Amino acid sequence: MSLAYTVREAFSSFTRTKLASAGSALTICVALLLLGTYYIISLNAAHVISMIRERVEVEAFCEEPLNHTKMLNLQQQLLAVEGVERVQFVSKDDAAKIFKREFGEDIGNVLDFNPLPPSFKIDVRDEYKSADRLDTVVAHIKSLRDVDDVVYRRDLVEFLDRRMGIAHAAGLGLGLLLGVSAIFLVSNTIRLAIYAKRKIIRTMKLVGATRWFIRMPFLLEGLMQGVIGGALAAGLIYWLIEFVSRRVLADLTEFMRVDNLFYAVIVGCGAFLGLFGSFISIRRFIGETVVN
Repeated sequence: MSLAYTVREAFSSFTRTKLASAGSALTICVALLLLGTYYIISLNAAHVISMIRERVEVEAFCEEPLNHTKMLNLQQQLLAVEGVERVQFVSKDDAAKIFKREFGEDIGNVLDFNPLPPSFKIDVRDEYKSADRLDTVVAHIKSLRDVDDVVYRRDLVEFLDRRMGIAHAAGLGLGLLLGVSAIFLVSNTIRLAIYAKRKIIRTMKLVGATRWFIRMPFLLEGLMQGVIGGALAAGLIYWLIEFVSRRVLADLTEFMRVDNLFYAVIVGCGAFLGLFGSFISIRRFIGETVVN
């Protein structure tokens, strides 16, 4: 197979169907631009949500009286609970200091005694910071002797779980819709190119040209459309990131940076969409009956 012929025919077909080829490349560009932007937003949203999850802690209030021996024993039991990473004991005096720091009032001036119970602040491993898994950890902690009550921000954790689920579902649906649209348009453009060259294809078959010799220029044309669309999308995303970065606080720019590999992946996805769309078309239309 002549590489020069394949490239020449691909460029020739590309220039003859400028409008259709431009439409396919633009569709791929828009699809990847939206998907790339969504990826950056979701990636950084996940980073922010991860930071919020890190602040979610469980607090176990202890039954009184709690002597030093009971405290050490309960501490060891808490550390043995699956999912617990570390614990910190908060005495009654420590609780009073925290109350004064947060509310600006000394509880000793309000009451004649300290009603705040001793407690343990419990850090849970990241993989356990979902509502269902936290419920399991909390249930285990509540079952321990000398534990009076366990509290944590379940409403916040449920909210994070729910929003992340919706975001992932929306992203997946958007990606499938745009990807299928891009593949369809590339396939349709290649089909038009095949139809325009049907007589030439018939002649090539009659003189013994192999199927892949006929197919390769159309595959290369689809690949070109995909690479152009992917390159345009990568360039636009890079420009958008630079544009926004210059207009926000320096502390926020770290949430908009992506690795250079991301841009290569965008171009690669464009090449795949173009190649796959053209492959569908030639598989269907370059057969024994395509030029009849």
